[in-house]
Amino acid sequence: MLEGYDPLMEYAIGVDIGGTKINAGLVSSQGDVLHTVSLSTMAGFTKTVDRAILVIQKLMNEVTAKYTGVQIKGIGVGTAGQVDWETGSIRSASELIPGYAGTALKALLQTQFQLPVIVDNDVNVLALTEKYLGSCIGVEDFICLALGTGVGGAIVVDGRLIHGAWGGAGELGHMSVDFKGPACVCGGKGCLEHYASGTSIARRMGEKLTINNLPLDNVDSREVIARWKAGDPLATEVMEETIAALGSAIASFIHIFNPKVIVIGGGVAEAGELLFEGIRRDVAARTMLSMHDNVRIETAYHGNSCGMIGAALQIWEYAVSVSSFYTEESIEIS
Repeated sequence: MLEGYDPLMEYAIGVDIGGTKINAGLVSSQGDVLHTVSLSTMAGFTKTVDRAILVIQKLMNEVTAKYTGVQIKGIGVGTAGQVDWETGSIRSASELIPGYAGTALKALLQTQFQLPVIVDNDVNVLALTEKYLGSCIGVEDFICLALGTGVGGAIVVDGRLIHGAWGGAGELGHMSVDFKGPACVCGGKGCLEHYASGTSIARRMGEKLTINNLPLDNVDSREVIARWKAGDPLATEVMEETIAALGSAIASFIHIFNPKVIVIGGGVAEAGELLFEGIRRDVAARTMLSMHDNVRIETAYHGNSCGMIGAALQIWEYAVSVSSFYTEESIEIS
């Protein structure tokens, strides 16, 4: 028996779709994960939606093998790529998931499982985890930054995620911090992502090593951060650029949105307090005192299940819109 299982309680299935793995879990409205399943995405070898269907079906099979009468309120999905909020389809996706753009994910999953489905960008669902379980409990206005392969963002105003005209709001990684800077894949110049992503940190370190005729040694962002902490001068240059770019962007976010909390997560954030001390110092130097007062810059909620939890919490967060899809609020599986 799964610890904490309550046959009278409704659960949601949370699905976290990334370029490498798809994780699915049975999640309560309090964010407790009762059972999980994970499969490789196999991006480029099979359709991502087919893998998502497979992992959800596997989860259902494993849960129903142990229990009868599990009440599933719906399926929430957090996915890489840009999501059309109204249709739940993938508007744009990177080369990490070839052929994913244009996938009518929400419609296909609803047809397959006959359950309400909500699909959103992976960083937006992480913001829900922060709202209910992390640094932003009780906070109405906050911003999330995810520093990973790229830089993603999410904006919460008056307690509600901002989706924009079709769902693309929060592309904070493509805010320019240097209008004369290097060209970005988005078409802009000097974007935050060019300086603050794990990919860019590794790339810039590689450039500096090459210029100085030093071996590359397949240096990744974790190695750069380790060298920085050890006092390596080239790694220090790279990370000082990263902190300056983040400080510039976050100061602008504060001036625009007047948030109470800035939450920073992702692999780069695992650099820890040395990184956060630098960011806080730089932000303070760039922000109007009246705007900077009482703004907290915090680390994101930890754990491998964050995306899965946030994805599932959508089912309760958007309960009104979910109920419009089906006359029954939950389906019992047995």
